[in-house]
Order: sequence, then C-alpha cells, then structure tokens
Amino acid sequence: MTVTLPTTQELRDRARTALDRVGVTLPDGDGVRARTPITGEDLFPLRASTSADAEAAIAAAAEAFGTWRTTPAPVRGELVRVFGELLREHKSDLADLVTIEAGKIRSEALGEVQEMIDICDFAVGQSRQLYGRTIASERPGHRLAETWHPLGVVGVISAFNFPAAVWSWNTAIALVCGDTVVWKPSELTPLISLAASHLLDRAIAATGAPNDVHRLLLADRAVGEQLVDDPRVALISATGSTRMGREVGPRVAGRFGRCLLELGGNNAAIVAPSADLDLALQGIVFAAAGTAGQRCTTLRRLIVHRDVAGKLLDSLVTAYRRLPIGDPFDDTTLVGPLISANAAKRMREAIAQAQAEGGEVLAGGGLLDTGAGAYAEPAIVRMPGQTAIVREETFAPILYVLTYDTFDEAIALHNDVPQGLSSAVFTRDQQEAERFLAADGSDCGIANVNIGTSGAEIGGAFGGEKETGGGRESGSDAWRAYMRRATNTVNYSSTLTLAQNVSFL
Repeated sequence: MTVTLPTTQELRDRARTALDRVGVTLPDGDGVRARTPITGEDLFPLRASTSADAEAAIAAAAEAFGTWRTTPAPVRGELVRVFGELLREHKSDLADLVTIEAGKIRSEALGEVQEMIDICDFAVGQSRQLYGRTIASERPGHRLAETWHPLGVVGVISAFNFPAAVWSWNTAIALVCGDTVVWKPSELTPLISLAASHLLDRAIAATGAPNDVHRLLLADRAVGEQLVDDPRVALISATGSTRMGREVGPRVAGRFGRCLLELGGNNAAIVAPSADLDLALQGIVFAAAGTAGQRCTTLRRLIVHRDVAGKLLDSLVTAYRRLPIGDPFDDTTLVGPLISANAAKRMREAIAQAQAEGGEVLAGGGLLDTGAGAYAEPAIVRMPGQTAIVREETFAPILYVLTYDTFDEAIALHNDVPQGLSSAVFTRDQQEAERFLAADGSDCGIANVNIGTSGAEIGGAFGGEKETGGGRESGSDAWRAYMRRATNTVNYSSTLTLAQNVSFL
C-alpha cells in the first residue's frame, strides 16, 4: 500500500496558522516538545511549566475559588456559554490541531471539538439545575433539606487520545458548579491544550470572571504528581491507564481528597444468532478500528455465537482489508497513525503473545512502510479462549474474536476481565437484550444494544467499573462529583424537638 503523507514542515505551518487564528502565542523555551504522529517528528519546542509554576497556579486557583464559589451559578454558566461560542468559531482550527498532534482523521477530530461544544451547551443548562431536595422531617415544625455547594480546586489530568474533549467535560461542569480548574494535559498534545485554554481565557476576559478560575500547566509527570499531592486540590480527575490510577488513587485518598478516575477499558461486544449482521459489521469496524484503536472505549473483544461466526468473520476480514490507512487529513482515510513507535511495538508484542497462546491472525497486524510515523493495519485475531493477553488492554487496533454457544456463556466471557468500561450486544431477541442490560448482565458502566462500544453522547454519564476506576464524567448527574453536599435541618417552630423521641432537659 502506497501512502502519501504531508511533510513535517507542512504540518508545522498548518499548526501555526491554526494557533494564529485562535490567538495563541507559543511559550518560548524548552522542556516540552510538540510533535506529530503523522510523521513522527517534532514541531516546536515549548517552555515547560516548573514546580514553582504549579505552586503559583494552585495558589491562584484556590484564591479565585473564594470569589467564584459565591458567583451566582447562572452567571458562571454565562462564562461557559461564551466559551462554547468561541469553540464554534474556531472548530476547524482546533480540529486541525487535534489531527496534527493526536493523528485523528478529520471527521473524528471535528467530532472531538463538537463534544466540547455539546458539553458547554449541557453545562449552561446545568447552571440553572444544581438541584437539592426537600426531605420529610419526623419532627413537627422542622424542614429537612439537602443543598449542594462548590467543592474547590479541581485538578484535571488528561490523556492524548481525547486531548481536549475530556478536559472540557470536566472543566465546563466544574466551572458552573463554582469550582476552579488547574489542567495538566498530556505532554504529547500541548498545542491543542494551549489553544483550548486560550479560548477559555478569552471567554474569562469577555465575561469578567476571575482571571485564575482556570490555569494550564504544560509539564511532565512530576507536575502532575504535585497536583495529586496538594491538599488545596479538592478533586483530581485523571484519565489514563489502570497503572496510573493505582498510583493516583491511594495518594489522593491518603490526604482525604476526592478522585474521579477514568482508566482502562477492555471492551467487548456479543453478537447473537439473531443479530442483524450488516448492522453489527458497521458497529464493530468503527468501534474496533476507529481512532486507530486508541480510544478507551475501543472494541477489543468480539464474542460471537458459533452459528454466525464464520459469516461475520468473512465480512469483517473483507472490510478490514479495504480500510484506507494513511494521512488523517485525507478525507478518504479511515485509520490514521498510532501515537508513537512505542505503541506500534506494544501492538506487535501483543499479537506475538496472542499467537503464542493459540491465536490465529485473520487480517492485518502489520506496519506500513511509510518512512514516517507508525501506521498499523488493524488486526483481527481469532483466539481459542480468553487467554492472558485477551484479558489485558493493548492500546492499539487489535480485535480478539471468541465464540460461544449459550448466552450465559457469552455473559460470563464478557465479564471475566478486570476492566469494566463499555460493552455492547447485537441481537434482535428482546430477552437477550434485556438480560444484557440487567443486574446479572454486563458489568460495565456503559451497556449498549445494537450499537458499538464507542461514540458515547455527552448527555449520559461516562465512566466504568472495576479497574476502569468507577468515576463518572459529562452528563446526567455527574455534576455532583464536583460539589459537596450539605444536609440542613431548619426548626421554624417555637420548641426544640429532638429526633428519635430523645428527651433531654
């Protein structure tokens, strides 16, 4: 396969144009290198934030919280509304930066920015719906209620694969909840971080919000650890690997802070005998090969009924062999590059281990010889069972295929992994669909019917169970993670009545 790629200089020029349109001035210095997986080369050297910068950012955010928490919530929502309008204005520019730094194809990059816009719309509405409740009191002349109050400084640590969207999920909701935010993005995606942060700064200036309700830190792991360990940071929202979560969780808990962890996903789809196989094919290919297999919701395990396995696999292999791989700016491309050569190495190692455990590669698995970047052919590997490698998450486009005979067996295979993020079943049998969604069905935070594991909407809470971390972001009642709850008892009578009929004095 011949792949034509843009040059690094062309990508550098395109990035500079997008940054100029947004209004970003790159921080002169060194310590962080903006790079592109499209060619695998560096774009710009950037000044890295220091430990002193992190201390100053946390202190400033903590001070700004004192003002922001008493600002009326709908006024806080106005900041997010203006930010959303700036995102609309610069959607194409931001998408360019996502593609350049994360390697996403154009439609997925535009989709990521659309998620940012959507969560702003959601958060603006949420700013008028931070509802408490009134509770029946057992005492006459008393009212029992719950109220919700701003929590404090929120530290957001985000990953490369959704370099701006996940930050926006957290930040838009945190801001309307009255919190301030300090953001430490992935070192792999500093340009989109600078652009998104700058647009928020513009919205802050336009609305008269405190300057330090948001601060950005471009830095390495050490500064992230500083956020994790600082008692002034009330909530750490961290997206990344399960290994990272094992480190972050205990450290935050040790200082009695709060964590919102979005960690690994080893997502599966069950394909039942009654499934619409054409529909399933579309859902599977996007979920497994989209974003070059680098989503936390990527489909990694396919559990197919033995009666339809042959037909479905024939169709999948044919579809995989036709997947256009290459320049993510080319409108015909569906699979862009892996984020790095290390990601390609881990993919090769995982496939080799799968073969050693009895797996058969049905399609893909190779690397394209482009002379630049790491472009992998999405792989389909049929496995004899759920072996050790199948139970791990490899952040690459590898789809392991297992077969089953009974639906109970399929559910057991589905749940028999340490991760619990996203899941799906393809079936036209209502009993199977309802069983999959029931208490003894999928054990994941996201369970879908007749749609793949990827592509969640912002209206629903996003997150998973088990080693996925248990956190929830984005829609539904996820806003409560960013606030503290107070239970209030108001005595409006002229007597003091004790609960539980206690008598004293």
